[in-house]
Amino acid sequence: MTPTTPSELRHVRIQAAGPVVRLEIDGHDIADHVASYQLQHTAGQPPEVLLLLRPTADPVWEGTARVVVGADPDPGPAAAAFLAALDPAETERAVLDRHDLQDGGPHEFVRALLLQLTEWALGKRQRAELEKVEG
Repeated sequence: MTPTTPSELRHVRIQAAGPVVRLEIDGHDIADHVASYQLQHTAGQPPEVLLLLRPTADPVWEGTARVVVGADPDPGPAAAAFLAALDPAETERAVLDRHDLQDGGPHEFVRALLLQLTEWALGKRQRAELEKVEG
């Protein structure tokens, strides 16, 4: 990350009280235009505020901002690492134990397998699996 010069910095004030927020940039309240914001601060760097505008916000936004360009990460390596870490026997048992496996529809095993993998990738585990691990 390139160092930020003082001229690139803007005065930000966030006053949050429950669900109500007042969000000012250089003294201008912009909360009505913002759907959400994220505040990040890394030691040795100035804080950064990411503003996500509301879909109904005025489509014209004028002001100064620090522009950071990035690319979405390639999900392939993370997916490959996730799949490589799975135990085939445990995966097969989990899929065969699913209540939604026996619907008689086409490709039911593959659909159940993909649902199982998706749930695991999202951190969801069935209660029976947790009991086996903890038991």
